[in-house]
Amino acid sequence: MQKRVVVVLLNWNSYEHTSNCIASLQLCVPQYFDIILVDNGSSDNSGLELHRQYPFVKYLPSQENRGFAGGNNLGFRYALAHQYEYVLMLNNDVFVESNFLDDLVNYLDAHPTVGAIQPKIFFNHDRTKLWNGGSYFLSWFGWTYSKKYMRSESVDQSNFQQVDWITGCALLTRTSILNELGLLNERFFIYYEDVDFSFRLRAAGYTLIFHPRSIIYHIAGMANKTPQKGKEGYVNPYMQYLNFRNHIWVLRLWIRWYQWPSSLVTLIVYSLAVMLYFAVRRRWTKLFFVSKGIYHGFFKQIKE
Repeated sequence: MQKRVVVVLLNWNSYEHTSNCIASLQLCVPQYFDIILVDNGSSDNSGLELHRQYPFVKYLPSQENRGFAGGNNLGFRYALAHQYEYVLMLNNDVFVESNFLDDLVNYLDAHPTVGAIQPKIFFNHDRTKLWNGGSYFLSWFGWTYSKKYMRSESVDQSNFQQVDWITGCALLTRTSILNELGLLNERFFIYYEDVDFSFRLRAAGYTLIFHPRSIIYHIAGMANKTPQKGKEGYVNPYMQYLNFRNHIWVLRLWIRWYQWPSSLVTLIVYSLAVMLYFAVRRRWTKLFFVSKGIYHGFFKQIKE
């Protein structure tokens, strides 16, 4: 029987996290979804190991790391080709409550003008602290943020909220919308592709919703950290490049001309603060990648 929903998981050299996530998804009720495992060019055979351990999972290997955007697009194309109704983009380093997906699907069923929906996301290491309590955009400052990050939830997180964008950590949308608007912009690779996709949904007239009763727990940051601290810290310096470049790309795409002066001041102040920090810590590679990211953000083309 054709199932209504497909869950897309990306694996990149992270057998333990992906395995734990699949095991967590197996506890969900009802089981009206399939799981797609996209192995994003892993070099440790973790994709094959997961395929052997979970033969019921649909396995899509990629010979190269296509990034978060490209890897998820492989899953999206599968969902479109096999005519699923809904597709969930889900990070592989999460644990889920058993009813989280049912709550999201039921809400979309009842609200046809909602383009995408997300759960409430707590940190896994401290399940009293929010990782994402709803995501917003201060357009006059060009700034994206998540409510109550690293803090306990408040009354807001007990209510449904219309949000400005939805994190790719857990984004449920309709395949009909993918047909209508297209997939993630693969030029982003990772970071801000979810913001761009969310803004495209809103520009098409759809609303985005934060669901207060659908809950998952996120380990967070595993894809961009090294196991041991080096002279540049834990975070891969290239991630700084992508973060700054993609942030500027979003500004170029989505803020209005009269919002540029205040957004540019915010960007300059933030960039100088980050660069000063890296200079003080003698993290010269990160400093170089931040500078390169800013340059390419303004002068490199956003679309193929």
